[in-house]
Amino acid sequence: MANREDLKEWVYQAVRENAGQTKLVNVAQHIWQHHEQELRKSGDLFYTWQYEMRSAAQRLRDEGRLTLAGRDWALKG
Repeated sequence: MANREDLKEWVYQAVRENAGQTKLVNVAQHIWQHHEQELRKSGDLFYTWQYEMRSAAQRLRDEGRLTLAGRDWALKG
């Protein structure tokens, strides 16, 4: 069952696999395409994962792993 910590790594992975910088919608599409079954089995997270994805991005920014580049999310460093 997926959890918030998994989602944080999925966000990071999605940005990395989109050349290190991408829009939020591309992150959501990547997560859905690669983790749909895990999300469907994740209980309440299934209903909140897009909101939680934004929270995960903020935690990545707090950790210094992600930054904003205009409206894009980008890997830091």
